[in-house]
Amino acid sequence: MGWIGRFSVVGLLLGTLFFALSLTPSLVPRPPLVQGLIAGISFSAGYAVGFFGRWLWDYLEFPVPGPRIGWIIKLLAAVGCAVVAVTFLFQATEWQNSVRTLMGMEEIGGVQPVTVAVMTLLIFALMLFIARLFRRTFRFLSKRFQRFVAPRVSHLVGIVIAAVLFWSVIDGVVFTLALRVADNSYQHLDALIEDDLPRPADPLQVGSASSFIDWQDLGRQGRNFISTGPTAAELTAFHGAPAPTPIRVYVGLNAAATPDARAHLALEELKRVGAFERSVLLLVTPTGTGWVDPAALDTVEYLQRGDIASVAAQYSYLPSPLSLIVEGDYGVETARALFGKVYDYWSSLPRDSRPRLYLHGLSLGALNSDRSFDVYDIINDPFRGALWSGPPFRSDTWRSVTRERDSGSPAWLPRFRDGAVVRFMNQEQGLDAAGPGWGPFRIAYLQYASDPVTFFDPQSLYSRPAWMQEPRGPDVSPDLRWYPIVTMLQLAADMAAGEAPPGFGHTYAAEHYIEAWYGLMEPEGWTDADLRRLRARFAQ
Repeated sequence: MGWIGRFSVVGLLLGTLFFALSLTPSLVPRPPLVQGLIAGISFSAGYAVGFFGRWLWDYLEFPVPGPRIGWIIKLLAAVGCAVVAVTFLFQATEWQNSVRTLMGMEEIGGVQPVTVAVMTLLIFALMLFIARLFRRTFRFLSKRFQRFVAPRVSHLVGIVIAAVLFWSVIDGVVFTLALRVADNSYQHLDALIEDDLPRPADPLQVGSASSFIDWQDLGRQGRNFISTGPTAAELTAFHGAPAPTPIRVYVGLNAAATPDARAHLALEELKRVGAFERSVLLLVTPTGTGWVDPAALDTVEYLQRGDIASVAAQYSYLPSPLSLIVEGDYGVETARALFGKVYDYWSSLPRDSRPRLYLHGLSLGALNSDRSFDVYDIINDPFRGALWSGPPFRSDTWRSVTRERDSGSPAWLPRFRDGAVVRFMNQEQGLDAAGPGWGPFRIAYLQYASDPVTFFDPQSLYSRPAWMQEPRGPDVSPDLRWYPIVTMLQLAADMAAGEAPPGFGHTYAAEHYIEAWYGLMEPEGWTDADLRRLRARFAQ
């Protein structure tokens, strides 16, 4: 039992409890490595709480058990921790499969308890090393300050300075600097990637010999965006009438040095290819990696029969969840520059001949699209509307509307002021559920109750989120429970590395984009049979 004596018994008990609770289901299924990571962090957090609690007990000079009773407590604690850990590890498979079944995924044979256990121990060892390094730093500083102030004052000053020092290193170096270095590295790597997509021969396509934007400067995501999508032949075959090829404009991060310069390039390219002569102009803010969801773009191009132009400008190479957790303002400068250039030119055109202007964004793209304009700048000449899918938890607009939702509507599908301006939809309820009184300026949110990017909440550290109240969303496991600290860590893991099929989590399905775009834009000439045929087309 000597090795146990070197650790806090209360810390081990609480750590094991947190470890066990971390194995319970959350919003989306978790791979074994991710489960091991979150289990290790949960165990470390529980140990830290228990260690602090025992320290506070001793500091207040409350009674403690004698050596013999203490030894018995440690023995019972070791046995109890082992029983709880093993029991929950074997139950974890059933919990994960309950979420997978809810989402129509195949069941797994096990959560690989050895992998989870090893990951937990490695993470705990790392956290313990950091904690002991912090203690050494605090003691070093405290001794220096004891020359000038009382011991307890020096302890307080040492803790504060050590905490500021460690947070400055973590936030300024580990997070922000590492984020920038990683983004720059991906940018240089992307410039070197050669893919098999040929340079467009059509002079009206971005990246062609006539384009203002070089094919290589589009980047991998931009080249894929320009090269895909429905063609005029495919649209004509589906609709049974001649249809043009949709216009797509994309500006990669390597195309110009500044957001303003990239926005200027985008505007000039839009003018060159005749985008302002189309019926609809869609301003798309991509995700953190520069990706534009084809399920969103392809569907609206079919609904508009090809008479649509879309434009996007890349601002990053990092995944949206990473940017959201570390630096929520990533990309907003580019989004504002692009909106400003396009909107200023669009608003200068005659109202009866210019295209209808809409905004769209997914994930971090939805957040930056929302932040790209000031309502007071557009109030005299507003664009038509916006579709924001998977709106991130950092969105001020989304949080405000959800918080002030109409009485009786759930947090995972709010109803706001009878749907006069803002409406929500999910897998089971469309935008028309709020009734016919949707005004000329429209904001639509497409969100799933199981989307951790939307429903991660830092306050779940200490309080139960509103979306967990009954009734719950149709895609949320009934076995999901709220636990202090642990639930927040689970949701963070779901956001960073959870997995879900289309129609669940943060993977938005084409069929739901069809309903969203149709409800938002109300394109003419579509019957119920036509919409069913379109849904079947994308279901293939």
